Amino acid sequence: MDKSESTKIEMGESSKLERKLGKAPLLGSPSNAISSSDPKVATNKKVGNYKKGISIFDLILRIASVATSIGAAVGMATAGETLPFFTQFFQFEAGYDDLPTFTFFVIAMSIVVAYLVLSIPFSIVCIARSYVVVPRLLLIIFDTAMITLTTSAAGASAAIVYLAHNGNEDANWLAFCNQFGDFCQTTSAAVVAAFITIVILLILIVLSAIALKRH
Repeated sequence: MDKSESTKIEMGESSKLERKLGKAPLLGSPSNAISSSDPKVATNKKVGNYKKGISIFDLILRIASVATSIGAAVGMATAGETLPFFTQFFQFEAGYDDLPTFTFFVIAMSIVVAYLVLSIPFSIVCIARSYVVVPRLLLIIFDTAMITLTTSAAGASAAIVYLAHNGNEDANWLAFCNQFGDFCQTTSAAVVAAFITIVILLILIVLSAIALKRH
């Protein structure tokens, strides 16, 4: 066999080998990659989306609580009524600052409003970074403190509003809402708004606790 025939045989065998290699997938090619995703990666992605959804709901409720707490504070602070009489030198007037309980209510709800506004950036951070722990812990701690303050102010004011509407015969306290109807309606609405704020804060604490539990 001469050199030309051996060269042809080698070239033919090499071309067949190249065709086979061309049909076979390379080891590092994407076609050889695993089609199914890693279960851990899928689980982490699912948990991340779950936490992000909780954070978005937290932000919406936090904005709603700002509105209700502002309504409670402003409503109580603007509560006032003067009964008309024949002479301008002798009048009966009712205002929130006439009762220390209502004054405490306005101060407490003002503090709650300021806190809720300042807590919104922390809620936004939890949306951007769903796995953060420190902002959620801070929100739980301060939400608990604010719910305690709001409950004390709303509970004490509710007792005063009840006495204003119904009085107390045993203590000879007369109901004066028959005379100061507008004043009683405004204070009652403010107390109701405060209790709505309490409910929203409770939901916020539960949401933060759930998000931390699934960390």
